[in-house]
Amino acid sequence: MITNLIFHIDVNSAFLSWTAVKMLREGATVDIREIPAVIGGNQETRHGIVVAKSIPAKKYGIHTAEPIASAKRKCPNLLVVSPEHSYYKEQSRKLMELLRSYTPIIEQVSIDECYLDYSSIQNSFLSPEEAANYIKKTIYETFGFTVNIGISDVKVLAKMASDFQKPDKVHTLYRSEIQQKMWPLPVEKLFMAGKSSVKTLHKLGIRTIGDLANSPLPILESHLKSHGLLLWQFANGIDDSVVEPVRDDAKGVGNSITLPEDYTKPDEIDRILLQLSDKVAGRLRNISQKAKTVAVEVKYSDFQKNSRQETFDRGIDSGTEIYHSVQGLFRELWNHKPVRLLGVRVTNLVDYDEPEQLDFESLLQNEKQSTGRKKPSGEKIERLERALDQIKMKFGDDAVKRASMIEENSNETDEE
Repeated sequence: MITNLIFHIDVNSAFLSWTAVKMLREGATVDIREIPAVIGGNQETRHGIVVAKSIPAKKYGIHTAEPIASAKRKCPNLLVVSPEHSYYKEQSRKLMELLRSYTPIIEQVSIDECYLDYSSIQNSFLSPEEAANYIKKTIYETFGFTVNIGISDVKVLAKMASDFQKPDKVHTLYRSEIQQKMWPLPVEKLFMAGKSSVKTLHKLGIRTIGDLANSPLPILESHLKSHGLLLWQFANGIDDSVVEPVRDDAKGVGNSITLPEDYTKPDEIDRILLQLSDKVAGRLRNISQKAKTVAVEVKYSDFQKNSRQETFDRGIDSGTEIYHSVQGLFRELWNHKPVRLLGVRVTNLVDYDEPEQLDFESLLQNEKQSTGRKKPSGEKIERLERALDQIKMKFGDDAVKRASMIEENSNETDEE
């Protein structure tokens, strides 16, 4: 009996694939996955960055997060297609629904990838490879795009396996296979080995994952602190985490984003926090919940993490209120290091219609409202945000935006 086997399922160049399928269904005669093409920016103004690229575009040296103008210089006949994020979210939702028809033990980690607990479905298949190929084939026949599936007895190795040769492949990377399949790879191929860490490892003479796995741990920790330990564990296939499906209505709601570059300016960070707060608030309202606890998470360029939270006496589901909380929390914890990742999460959820007990401050605000003050009440903000939800539901997420977001390019990127 096989136990604790994990699949990592990753859509091949998701944004490009999803757009290609949509265009073909709408009558396009060329598959943009087969020509030099990218998703990103604006086709006419040439602004923005590359968020996904075709394999032919990759051959020109075009890479994710590169400015569109730079990509066009490398390939003058490059086709640039603007992203459709509301459509991508819908495709992601449909994919996860299909996978949950096999097992509810799914942990979605981004818009285009998830972990699946194979042990919960093993009795339906002769082998993990048969199951993975069946799921991969079904996804293609149902939706028209391809995925890679990595199989392992450890989550991090399943992730590594799915990044092997692409597209439309199934790969295994069990702990017993790491010396053969993973150790010869360049150290920069290791999951969580960022540019700064790789630079340090190279200075130590560590060039391959095998070099890292066999390096003295005290030396790694002296140069990379706790991140050195994490990389050493991953290089040796050590990862005791399990597939953890999270139900929004049971635990909490959160959104995080890895930034296209390290951010150091407060106004840049504030815009991302506002964007994340609005997304979290929208998800709360979708499940008719409010949250009493708000938390902000930050990961710095050196991969160090920090977080802080605040608990309220009443539940909230307003993006504005969540933002004001996380903005203050971030200011308290930020050590002014460059920021690599930002996250907003709410927990301590309560039903939308749970009775609230007004405190003195709330009563005072109501009194100010009755004396002619122009500041909108929480009830008015709530009605406004629910009205905006209805507009977005009918016309898409981009139908209405905050003024501060209009000039901002999307920070969501998609890797192959």
